Amino acid sequence: MKNKIQNIAALPAILQDIKDYVFDLCNIRIVNLQMENESSEYGASAFDIGNLKITFRLAKITPTKIGQFVTLWKRNSKGHIQPFDVHDLTDYVIIGVKDKNLSGQFIFPKQILCDRGIISDKKREGKRGFRVYPLWDFPTNKQAQRTQKWQLDYFFENSKAKPVDIVRVRNLLNIRN
Repeated sequence: MKNKIQNIAALPAILQDIKDYVFDLCNIRIVNLQMENESSEYGASAFDIGNLKITFRLAKITPTKIGQFVTLWKRNSKGHIQPFDVHDLTDYVIIGVKDKNLSGQFIFPKQILCDRGIISDKKREGKRGFRVYPLWDFPTNKQAQRTQKWQLDYFFENSKAKPVDIVRVRNLLNIRN
């Protein structure tokens, strides 16, 4: 179940950061924001930017592993949880990350997550959750290092000192004008 937020001023804090540090600078507006009742601890929501459908989650720091964990699942018609599917009506998955005074987001195209086995397709079942490794994390495990390497291509840090690369964001989202 989703609850539509009428007033964008009522955005959750991490989404407000993304709006302030990324979307506003790129002249991108969030519309049709709906908060999901399930996975609310992960800031589960959906919104549109232009004609793009966005799924949003907030990653969480876990006590024993480097990186942050995020869930990405839906319920099927029988009420069971399952991974997102390549045919679902979402174009991008944005994962917000925060650690003390640091924050940022990964803006993943759906196809990249499918190629990486996170979103299901006809060849393989995806995952219900996965780890993300922002710029400020330094994993020591080789697999985590490889994961961070490809993930950082989709990472944007929220910083007043270093404004976001507007061209890079707009190109990633295929936004022209």
